[in-house]
Amino acid sequence: MNWRKVLAFGLVIALIATLGLACAKKGPKAAAEQVLRYNLGTEPETLDPAKMTGIPEFTALMQFMEGLTRIGTNGNPEPGIAKSWEISPDGTKYTFHLRDAVWTSGEPVTAYDFEFAWKRALDPATAADYAYQLYYIKGGQAFNEGKGTADEVGVKAKDAKTLEVTLEAPTPYFLSLTAFQTYMPLPKSLVESNPDWWTKPETMACNGPFKVTVWDHHSKLEYAKNDKYWDAKSVKLSKLIYYMIEESSTELTMFETGEIDFADNPPLPDIDRLKAEGKLKISTLLGTYYYLFQCQKVPINDARVRKALTYAIDRQSLVTNVTKGGQVPATAFVPPQVPDAKPGKDFRTVGGEYFKDNDVATAQKLLAEAGYPGGANFPPVEILYNTSEAHKAIAEAIQEMWKKSLGITGVTLTNQEWGVYLATRDQGTYQIARAGWLGDYLDPMTFLDMWVTGGGNNNTFWGDAEYDRLVEEAKKTLNNEERFAKMHKIEDILFRDNPIAPIYYYVDLWLCKDYVQGIYKSPLGPTDFKWAWIAEH
Repeated sequence: MNWRKVLAFGLVIALIATLGLACAKKGPKAAAEQVLRYNLGTEPETLDPAKMTGIPEFTALMQFMEGLTRIGTNGNPEPGIAKSWEISPDGTKYTFHLRDAVWTSGEPVTAYDFEFAWKRALDPATAADYAYQLYYIKGGQAFNEGKGTADEVGVKAKDAKTLEVTLEAPTPYFLSLTAFQTYMPLPKSLVESNPDWWTKPETMACNGPFKVTVWDHHSKLEYAKNDKYWDAKSVKLSKLIYYMIEESSTELTMFETGEIDFADNPPLPDIDRLKAEGKLKISTLLGTYYYLFQCQKVPINDARVRKALTYAIDRQSLVTNVTKGGQVPATAFVPPQVPDAKPGKDFRTVGGEYFKDNDVATAQKLLAEAGYPGGANFPPVEILYNTSEAHKAIAEAIQEMWKKSLGITGVTLTNQEWGVYLATRDQGTYQIARAGWLGDYLDPMTFLDMWVTGGGNNNTFWGDAEYDRLVEEAKKTLNNEERFAKMHKIEDILFRDNPIAPIYYYVDLWLCKDYVQGIYKSPLGPTDFKWAWIAEH
């Protein structure tokens, strides 16, 4: 891309500031007790930043860890452990200068901690699903693929307070990436002496606004303010409690009876009532709810079958009658509000739709061509979803749509607890599975590079050599218009083979007590409590 346009990215990223929301109005006095109670919704699969992939994990992690930068309430990356940085004129070299920050152990947070953690995430032995998020660093992909060494990776601690990073090509959103989970630091001595360091509060590495004090597995996480945090003066909460209630109806009861102050998953049957009572808050999420196809499983290994199942979903009916939150039917993967090459243009508008919603005629024709006219002899298939009343209701609706429109009667539904469900997807021991993806930064690539062959988050077991080549080229293309043209071609290939079935573009539905102040709801998914506080009530 043209480097002047790279610098202009800071203007584009300001869009995020209009999407992230705080929870209530300013003005009231602070309450004597500064304790906030929140439902995380599930037991985190891991709190190891190199190995986590989900929003629940990152929402847990970002309260007790901090990277070189932190995403501020305006949506832009702000100084975190790095107090300042310089960028080379060609945009490929970053020199970060670290502040005087410490771990809760009292040991300093150093540039060596960042170098170790990043190379650990790239090490093939770590098997980090998100390792590709570090491919922007020179030599990162080669090391992760066993074609290079750790010493050849372009991250180097020049001394304890100076980190030098060399990129493969200018990356306009790199400072946002340095706030991301996979870019968090870790002390080498702790990790190498105790591989399970993240499982117990007393051994956790904490350098963020809070420290973990209790982890009652499958029940709750408790945090206390971290007085050793470099910006402790900005932290008002003395205690933060995360519950792990999966049933949204139970979560709502806890909210309405005052047992929790903030809830992220209002149950679908209550949406209309909560709207009418003025309790439901709706904000933008840059993401897509979709179904994964395990492309090596019969009959899903036939692209015509995948397309038939995709086209036969009545998305408008689904969002109107089931989800009811203002979601938008998705007929592509990259959602709206992601900028395109030219200022003012939207990637989704430029790229258009890849199929018509509820195109039953085309779906029936494709299914017949695949050898299953009217659903005859169609083998049994299973829809997998993580335990959730909402996911169940969506799956039941789609199950009925496929029966009514395609004559497919052998669709069964299976739910699994979050960690088991993620493992099942990773192992490929499923046929169809629900999924959701929220952007990690404001660029189409965050929705496209996950589908490269063998990618850590590509659970479809689909791959395409041209797709892989274009992703690699786009990441290194300096001309912005050429880069976006490649990304549109990448999405074209994705829907030529249809390894996924987009269902709707997300909105964020949540509940928050009026006395809760300062919560930042990012349109990229995680909720940050660094600036939160409780008003008198």
